[in-house]
Amino acid sequence: MSDSRVDTFEHIRTVQANLRTCIHELIERSARHDESKLHSPEREIFDEFTGKLKESTYGSEEYKGFLAAMKPALDHHYSHNRHHPEYHHKGIQGMNLIDLLEMLCDWLAATKRHANGDIGKSIEINAERFKYGDEIKQLLLNTVPMLTCREQWRCYGCGAGGCSMNFCYQCGAGRKDYESA
Repeated sequence: MSDSRVDTFEHIRTVQANLRTCIHELIERSARHDESKLHSPEREIFDEFTGKLKESTYGSEEYKGFLAAMKPALDHHYSHNRHHPEYHHKGIQGMNLIDLLEMLCDWLAATKRHANGDIGKSIEINAERFKYGDEIKQLLLNTVPMLTCREQWRCYGCGAGGCSMNFCYQCGAGRKDYESA
């Protein structure tokens, strides 16, 4: 009988390498997210409208009017930032999973700028705006709790305290790995 562990370890190493590629890309994206807003031709228009957008309701006629007035800056912004569906000729259908994740993180941060911000409502409004179906909508909704969980917990695996999110920062154990033990 052969030992399957050799093949399993090779598989594990391959998956780890693939995940590290994703992690590296996410780190790069986090370091340069929306940098184009800090420079002309975007900065001047965002300086004028960011406060107005903050006071408006996402998706409202007022909000849409502000976006129309911001068109030169937004056109530039969308053409330089691939986490926006408008960057891609095929819209959201042209995006990859890393683009979608950065987009969701962007939307979540944007909801925090509005007094009545609601990521669930934003995902629903954007389903119509960007023509994505129930599968993508549910994928986005399923990801929100992972991004918003801030409750601290103690790792049962290594005992580290002050862990947040769903994985231990020290040993990588999942929060739920030990719940049934």
